[in-house]
Amino acid sequence: MKKIGLLLVAAALALPFVWWPQIAQGRDGIALFSQYLGLGALIAMAISHLIATRWPGVELVFGPMDQSYRLHKWLGIGAMVAILLHDTIDAEMRGLGRETALVELAETLGEISLYGLLMLVVITVATFIPYHLWKWTHRFIGIFFLFGAFHYLYILKPFKNSDPLGLYMWAVCIIGTVAYAWTSAPRGMRPRKSYEITAVTQEGDAIAVDMKPTGRPLRHRAGQFAFFRFSGAGLNEPHPFTISSAPADDGTLRITVAPLGDLTNRVSRSLAVGQALQADGPYGHFGRAKGAQVWIAAGVGITPFVALAQALPADAAPVTLVYCVRDRANAPHLAELEALAAAKPNLTLVLWQSAERGRFTADALPELVDDIATRKVLFCGPVPMRRALSKDLPKQGVSQRNFHYEAFEIRTGIGIRRLAEWLWQRHQARSTS
Repeated sequence: MKKIGLLLVAAALALPFVWWPQIAQGRDGIALFSQYLGLGALIAMAISHLIATRWPGVELVFGPMDQSYRLHKWLGIGAMVAILLHDTIDAEMRGLGRETALVELAETLGEISLYGLLMLVVITVATFIPYHLWKWTHRFIGIFFLFGAFHYLYILKPFKNSDPLGLYMWAVCIIGTVAYAWTSAPRGMRPRKSYEITAVTQEGDAIAVDMKPTGRPLRHRAGQFAFFRFSGAGLNEPHPFTISSAPADDGTLRITVAPLGDLTNRVSRSLAVGQALQADGPYGHFGRAKGAQVWIAAGVGITPFVALAQALPADAAPVTLVYCVRDRANAPHLAELEALAAAKPNLTLVLWQSAERGRFTADALPELVDDIATRKVLFCGPVPMRRALSKDLPKQGVSQRNFHYEAFEIRTGIGIRRLAEWLWQRHQARSTS
């Protein structure tokens, strides 16, 4: 995550304190703190909505989309905590004026916003709820932001909307509203690239989908991903897929879909030649590392490496690709990678079949790559494997700085399961000692 993005968030949250000394004179400190929590929640939600637009400057400021979306999630959770505290801590102050029907309406909308957001945040972190149901409910977060903005604008508070702090919060509300309007606008109003499927091919336990542009093509770098929406297949929501082909002059693309979840299962069953789709992107910074490298792919995590292998220059530093699969029959794009490795002396392919050799771990790397400590390691695959490699690679001389991955997960929990697993492991260790 880029430091400039974190500094921007910190500055936005801290800016109200510029005017706080003047506002705080003669005021109840506890009530004033509650007032700030409400402001902080609005600021966090506005930035979260801004990140959700996926405008070009988002990655420039906040970092690659996987990191930006993690910040988006934690801003939402932080806003929810702030709203709960704001509701719990009495924010009422004397001498601010009399309550009117408009003030009462603002207070009511604030209550609706609180409970609505609480419900949606719970749905977001409860990852067992199907993706399409979560996506459908997620769009209401913007409505509750609007309720919260109305609540802020018209409740009684220790400053006026025309004061400097009031104008700043006006700007915050406008940014959040515009961002929400953009993400909620009809799809035809947002820029998308149109494509048509030209081939659907079985690749191991996945499906490769080739497509050609029907207008201006998307321009990407090897290793990037885009959001794709498939028309006429009952799949109205866009979903991210890594582009598994290097940039082509004619703008053709390929994605590789593995039936791993609710949506990807439906995608893999519904694709057909001639079908229209739309692409939004590209996004991501994966594969920008320089120098000698080791690429580790597991299952459909091979997709960015296929594109990177296609684009690998003849004069590039040596690359060893460790492809972890159950067996050859389940390995997407294996024949293509074997051909690329045969044609490119600086690309070495190692097929690790877990059915024969067991699960791949970092301990196996020194046997495969003599100079592992001098190389950068790029990984794409399941989260548990990534965590295991992150923990064990330093033992092989690979620092965290030289371990690169994109953890692009639209929905993630907040670590409760991992905490429970850790506590259980601790309990088991104590029981056996």
